[in-house]
Amino acid sequence: MFAIAAYTMWGIAPVYFKQLAMIPSLEVLMHRIVWSAVVLLGLIVAFKQFGKVKAALKSRKVMQTLFVAGLLLAANWLLFIWAINNDHLLDASLGYYINPLLNVFLGRMFLGERLRPMQQLAVMLLVVGVGVLIYTYGQLPWIALVLAGSFGVYGLLRKQVAVDALPGLFIETLMLLPLAVGYWLMFASHNSNMLTNDMPLNMWLVAAGLVTTAPLLCFTAAARRIMYSTLGFFQYIGPTLMFILATCLYNEPLEPARLITFGFVWLALVIFSFDSLKVYRQQRRLRSVKPDDSPKP
Repeated sequence: MFAIAAYTMWGIAPVYFKQLAMIPSLEVLMHRIVWSAVVLLGLIVAFKQFGKVKAALKSRKVMQTLFVAGLLLAANWLLFIWAINNDHLLDASLGYYINPLLNVFLGRMFLGERLRPMQQLAVMLLVVGVGVLIYTYGQLPWIALVLAGSFGVYGLLRKQVAVDALPGLFIETLMLLPLAVGYWLMFASHNSNMLTNDMPLNMWLVAAGLVTTAPLLCFTAAARRIMYSTLGFFQYIGPTLMFILATCLYNEPLEPARLITFGFVWLALVIFSFDSLKVYRQQRRLRSVKPDDSPKP
């Protein structure tokens, strides 16, 4: 349920960021950091999580990991905002379609999670699909690959630190806060002057805290509770919603080569999902067998 909630909120997030298209992407990122810190502080106080925050602050390894994770998250946010407001929502959608298959690969490389034959086939189809796009356009689909890679590694790092979702996200945001405030004071445009803005614009800017925090809390909570490769099973929700918004609401062009790439990725996800569902049912059946019901030697 945490995973479903996270990816659904991410899928409809472009509607929100389109309302801020007149503001530079770096400034939108700045507001995401500042107002997320405010929202998270309120949640830390409300749920009495300061003890867990203090415990994390005492571990140098945890702080280093969270700092790197925070930088990756900020880079992912920035590129995502830029892609939406520069009519590259289809590229963003492709990136988040790629991400679950990348999660499988990362799980194999760094967490020792074995790739089943059907998962291997799904990854191969992904490679073919991206290859079609490279062959057709003569360049890497860099927006999609950077979005998938940065968020995949972010999730991997968060899974390996023993910090709950809320305290971890608060510390990540807190470490980015001085950079955001410094940028606001020295470089931000007049659109970020909340004393002279009209009330609707200020409300859109402040809402960045909720739009950012809610799905991330759900995601990090999910990442700590289920296998990382299984987490990718739910990822299709977000990019599907983005794909529908890009083609039906924002009228981004869908060239034949890009459609072929999407086709390979969709086929890979169908195979991956079928395999995951089959394994899930097998594991559930095994868990339902009581010791007394097992065959006797």
